[in-house]
Amino acid sequence: MKSIRDLVEEHEFFRGLEPPYLELIAGCGRNVHFRPGERIFREGEPADTFYVIREGKVAIEVNAPQRGPILIETLGAGEVLGWSWLFPPYRWSFDARSLDETRAVALDGACLRGKCEDDSHLGYELMGRFARIMQERLQATRLQLLDVYGRDDRA
Repeated sequence: MKSIRDLVEEHEFFRGLEPPYLELIAGCGRNVHFRPGERIFREGEPADTFYVIREGKVAIEVNAPQRGPILIETLGAGEVLGWSWLFPPYRWSFDARSLDETRAVALDGACLRGKCEDDSHLGYELMGRFARIMQERLQATRLQLLDVYGRDDRA
């Protein structure tokens, strides 16, 4: 059985971080499991965690009035879920739902924010990694919106 430290070290998101930083990050983590269809978080709820997905699939959705949920992106093993824990007011911007049996390491956002405040180099390293994820997710959202609003349903 692998420790949280081992799981963090093996995850692509943390590749290249110095061993003391991996220890600090692992100290904020715990294993979690979600059943198919289980809600991981909902837009507007407090955002206090992010997840590194070990196995399974997760849907990131936005709820559109009179349309219901719109799938923005599907995440799988090796990907990271959640960045709202980084920015006040620390509320989720999207919904997330497990599509399969999903296992992940949940990392406590308040714990990590405190560690980043104590060590600006760790904060810089994590922010750079999250900036790449945010750029990718924003691009996925843009493409999804072009698909939703670019269609002419009158034809």
